Amino acid sequence: MLNNYCKKQLERLFEPADISINGSRRWDIQIHQPLVFRRTITEGNLGLGETYMDGYWECDDLEEFFFRLLSSKADEKIVTPINLIEKWIGKAVNLQHPSRAFTVGEHHYNTGNDLFEAMLDKRMIYSCGYWKETDSLDEAQEKKLRLVFDKLQLQPGMRVLDIGCGWGGAARFAAENYGVSVTAITVSTEQAKIAREQCADLPVTIDVTDYRNMQGSFDRIYSIGMFEHVGHKNYRNYFKTVSNCLKPEGLTLLHTIGINQPSTNGDPWSCKYIFPNSMLPAASQITKNYEGLFTLEDWHVFTHDYSLTLKAWHENFEKQWPKLQSRYGEKFYRMWCYYLLSFSGSFRARSIQLWQVLLSKNGLPGRTSIPR
Repeated sequence: MLNNYCKKQLERLFEPADISINGSRRWDIQIHQPLVFRRTITEGNLGLGETYMDGYWECDDLEEFFFRLLSSKADEKIVTPINLIEKWIGKAVNLQHPSRAFTVGEHHYNTGNDLFEAMLDKRMIYSCGYWKETDSLDEAQEKKLRLVFDKLQLQPGMRVLDIGCGWGGAARFAAENYGVSVTAITVSTEQAKIAREQCADLPVTIDVTDYRNMQGSFDRIYSIGMFEHVGHKNYRNYFKTVSNCLKPEGLTLLHTIGINQPSTNGDPWSCKYIFPNSMLPAASQITKNYEGLFTLEDWHVFTHDYSLTLKAWHENFEKQWPKLQSRYGEKFYRMWCYYLLSFSGSFRARSIQLWQVLLSKNGLPGRTSIPR
């Protein structure tokens, strides 16, 4: 009886999204095990994601399924005990405490360099590309890097800090094309290995450390796809750290995923399987935490570009899967597809956003044209 009740609840939830259970369209969901109904209604995305990983349901177009589901605000209509517990924990506990700083590196970014090499562009940039006038992932990532560094007005000889450098692609690009020296930090030992190889012939230093340990004086500071791991209890500390390390005439750029309303916790499925201890900031959480430290110079939104980026990563992942299969297995494959395609659908639906925020210590003088 419980499964029947939950099935009816799920049907009501899907109706505004024009999604049918066991329907014939690509975005319809094919359910093989009745427990999917109960787990989705009682556990939300955690139950939906785990039952997909177990092969209990299928969907020919998972990205469209999530686009429709999130466009209809279905996620806002389910309040589960797990979500309430996660919110309480997020308010009470600093999930991104320094003692937990390396967890996401060990769990996610150390998954396997072969996986990320197969999925990403030639520079291994693991963040949103800028798809202006291109349909190539390599070009979209280069355009994004130029966008970041042109906004920062990099000049030869500057000292630059890269917070969350990934595999070193951005630091190498800045050193090669703008003549700057870069100190780059990551919490992933596997990322650091490749980053040091990629930047060995350039004025780039790669350190495995938490951003809270940073000291020094830099002309420019940027973080690309790292702020999602900072956590709401640490936002002010992040901006204080950047302010302390940035010269008075300096600029800093924050490239981050964001959400539409303030939150104190991340999505339970994503935190469990993809990005432990992660959470996305709302615009208000960013602004109130840099106030008094920085002046806002520009806020650039190009959310749909992340959907395109994730689709490109998924396409690469599918092409290379035969080479990866023996190491990672079927359950990982389903988890990774769920991750890439659910996030892509979320960006398309504008359930989550992509922002670049440019800040100065004391305001840019005169009239300034910000690159687009």
